Amino acid sequence: MTDSAKGRPLLRRPGDGELIEVAGVDHLFRLTATHTGGRFAFEEFTLDPGVLGARPHVHHGHDEYFYVLDGELTLHDGDGEITAGPGHLLAAVRGTPHGFRNAGEVPVRGLCLYTPAGYEDYFRQVHAEVAAGAEVTEELLAEFRARFQTTPYPPR
Repeated sequence: MTDSAKGRPLLRRPGDGELIEVAGVDHLFRLTATHTGGRFAFEEFTLDPGVLGARPHVHHGHDEYFYVLDGELTLHDGDGEITAGPGHLLAAVRGTPHGFRNAGEVPVRGLCLYTPAGYEDYFRQVHAEVAAGAEVTEELLAEFRARFQTTPYPPR
């Protein structure tokens, strides 16, 4: 049972959370489904220069919100790419094509909120597969994304 479910707020201190590294992106999940009763998940993420976070894709089962803290995040918005710097917010609601990468020369740090929670399991599963020796390929990622109602964009 979460603290919130017990009627108490949950304080997460700096650095608290579950760190999951997937394909060059550090995902620090500060809140997961376990903490929020499945309502949402909240992460801090970091991408080094030149790292592709995710090719364009569409989520059909959850919404995803990106907020840039440091650096410049290059976002695919379904039509092309846009650059988002500190203070920019991208709302990728269900059915909205999006992708992201760091095309800049400094690390990008940002926040990501998922509603409802659950997509953190995608990162856990991919991480576990890679830790067991699998190579990160588009086929591997497509297999795991399909488990979480996520499809490539444009559709293949």
